Amino acid sequence: VSQEADNFNVIRRLTVLNARTDKPMFELVGAFSIKVDGADNQLEVVVETGEGEYKKHFIALNEWTMYVVEDIGGANVSKYHYEVNFLPEMIVPITFTSKD
Repeated sequence: VSQEADNFNVIRRLTVLNARTDKPMFELVGAFSIKVDGADNQLEVVVETGEGEYKKHFIALNEWTMYVVEDIGGANVSKYHYEVNFLPEMIVPITFTSKD
C-alpha cells in the first residue's frame, strides 16, 4: 500500500483493524487522500465532499492496530459521498451528569 494516495477520482475503502482480534474498528469509503504521519502514529485522511470542498480526519494508530486501503472503483458510490463507520462495541460508553 502506498503511504500517500492523492487521486480523488478513485473510490477507496480504508479499514483500521484491531490486530489482536482481527475485528474492524473503523471504516471509511469514498474518494480520499491518505498520509501516514509516523511521528504522531496516525493517519491523516482528506475526503473530497464536493467540488473544492474537503474534510480532514485524523485516525490514531497504536501497536494493536493496522490499516488496509482497497481500491473499490467499481462500487456504485458517488465521488462526493463518503461514509465513516465505527463499530459500536469499540466505543466506550460514557455518562454525563449535571451538578445543578
